[in-house]
Amino acid sequence: MTVFDEFLNGIENREHREKVAHVLSWVHDKYPHMERVVKWNQPMLTDHGTYIIGFSVAKKHMSVAPENKAITEFSSALEEAGYGYTNQIFHMPWDREVDYDLLKKVIDFNIEDKAGLDTFWR
Repeated sequence: MTVFDEFLNGIENREHREKVAHVLSWVHDKYPHMERVVKWNQPMLTDHGTYIIGFSVAKKHMSVAPENKAITEFSSALEEAGYGYTNQIFHMPWDREVDYDLLKKVIDFNIEDKAGLDTFWR
């Protein structure tokens, strides 16, 4: 996962850095076929050249960006998990456990929904 090293090393808070590293490792382990890239200073994962999911950090949370269609699809589940969200991203607070089941559903949805796409964004 060396492609993400510079991004991870830029996260000052050690606990936040370790949590992001764990999430990125988990995604890589579950989806080894996806390409790992950094664009706009954010780690992202793509499948056949199309964007699947990206991550960024803020003071109070890790942001997960699966695009609007996935946010709409999983808005109820995001609320149940206690994750705030906007049109494009949802927030995983640093002081809460990562809901890996929900993260997997979001990623699986994007992979399936974007299977025939040949553009980066929807």
